[in-house]
Amino acid sequence: MRESAAERHDRLLSLVRERGTARVSDLAAQLGVSPVTARRDVEALAARGLLDRVHGQVSWPAGRGGGERRPAGGAAAAAPGSGPVLGLLAPSATYYFAEVIRGAREAAARAGARLVLRISDYRPEDDRARVESLLAAGAQGLLVAPGRRAPGDRDRYGDWIAGLPVPAVLLERRATPGSALDRLDRVSSDHRHGVVLAVRHLAGLGHRAPLLVARADSPTALAVRSGYAEALGALDLAEPAPVIDSVPSELDPEGFEDAVRALMSAVSSGAATAALVHNDVDAIRIVQRLAELGVRVPGDLALIAYDDEVAALADTPLTAVAPPKRQVGRLATELLVERLARAAGVPPEGAWGPDGPDGEEEPRRHVTLLPRLRVRASCGAVGPEAAGRHT
Repeated sequence: MRESAAERHDRLLSLVRERGTARVSDLAAQLGVSPVTARRDVEALAARGLLDRVHGQVSWPAGRGGGERRPAGGAAAAAPGSGPVLGLLAPSATYYFAEVIRGAREAAARAGARLVLRISDYRPEDDRARVESLLAAGAQGLLVAPGRRAPGDRDRYGDWIAGLPVPAVLLERRATPGSALDRLDRVSSDHRHGVVLAVRHLAGLGHRAPLLVARADSPTALAVRSGYAEALGALDLAEPAPVIDSVPSELDPEGFEDAVRALMSAVSSGAATAALVHNDVDAIRIVQRLAELGVRVPGDLALIAYDDEVAALADTPLTAVAPPKRQVGRLATELLVERLARAAGVPPEGAWGPDGPDGEEEPRRHVTLLPRLRVRASCGAVGPEAAGRHT
């Protein structure tokens, strides 16, 4: 596979970081590219402040640290007048994680930090290489959202994150209780609470326990499934039927049609009058297909979507559970910046010193944010947006 420019830049930065100073011609030979390509890469990286370039040579910028010279935490190595370099590993830069990244970017800008992004495309086997490239690019702290898909990915691919050489915050992900990863700082949404909000709202409208239509290909989907069973128990509701497995219509048209038909059958038989659907895109497509089959939302079926990315744009605006994605990114970044400041001996204003009040190490934090329910027309109740007001 042909190496991308970003991957080549990472290798170039790694070489300079290890050596301190290098000739452009030597870098070209090491990278296996032409001198013209190496020179163009060096100019691009120098323009971004990642390298210093003088008379055919490049060097690692003073104050950024490198290799074994980097102080613990890295924040003390930031150039005068600037904050640290923060690395962010995300499984995607679109849909759900676009807002998470936006929140992280805003918090980094307020702290004077520079945010560097890598995308794993939900390939957990590639996460480690992406993080190593962030470190090679000078990241002094890391925000890590592993690209998990299957239930076993958390234990199979996660342990190495706990051994990172710089402070790290786990982003919108949870760890196995008692594991090494569980000792890291983390900021995440409480999806179980989000499911309870949806189920309680539908029950309050007089519906029996809603059916769950959900994917099983992401941590959010798995958390929604787990939270569904807990919500039914907490609200003393009997499970109406097994969860209907949903799949992307563009990847598996037959599987998607099976899910729609199963939901239609439950509605037609009177077994269900309400449903919770993960995610927004699937919910919109399911509503469209149900309409073609003669099932109306909300007339025949009250429906709530999960994620609230595009739910409001459906023909019948969908009531949706909205995880606090932007706030997750913002708070995780603020926590990471604070950790870097403490490691550098410069704790935030109003905080205790580098350690706690008794001289003990500052405890790690697991911050959980609660989703909201945004009521629209699809559940049959009139909320602020259904009445034409913005929430």
